[in-house]
Amino acid sequence: MPVMPDRWIREMAMRHGMIEPFVDRQQREGCISYGLSSYGYDARLANEFRIFTNVDGAIVDPKNFSERSFVERTAEVCTIPPNSFALARTVEYFRVPRDVLVICLGKSTYARCGIIVNVTPLEPEWEGHVTLEISNTTPLPARVYANEGICQFVFLKGAEPPEVSYADRRGKYMRQTGVTLPRL
Repeated sequence: MPVMPDRWIREMAMRHGMIEPFVDRQQREGCISYGLSSYGYDARLANEFRIFTNVDGAIVDPKNFSERSFVERTAEVCTIPPNSFALARTVEYFRVPRDVLVICLGKSTYARCGIIVNVTPLEPEWEGHVTLEISNTTPLPARVYANEGICQFVFLKGAEPPEVSYADRRGKYMRQTGVTLPRL
């Protein structure tokens, strides 16, 4: 599975709508960088957040998820409590080609501050805003910034298209917009 370079990412974004909106080169003046890089795309964090809290004594259960588990915020800066977690989403909307798998890695600027970003792979023919899981692993409150880089997506091209894509099996997170909560 080759890792796809900037030239391929640009062409797929501009001609086929793979990433919208698309930033053609790294932006880094006074911010955590985002945009096209050599072998990936650094996505931005939107300003919608779901911050986990235990104010109402909720239990996090993926089979019976309660919206009482978090508080909602719309802001340019989100402060995640110590040893806590937030859900957010990318500014960018992704449309993954049928023969591509996309892996997401957190940005080193955040990782060096104890902030870890997790996303499961974007499967062939999945599309939507990517819901991001952001963990603050430190004993201190930690900030993340909307409209700045949060993670990098790396595009891996398969030797051939899969027999069944995410779209073919009508995956439950297909075409998600906004921060999407766990579904069964």
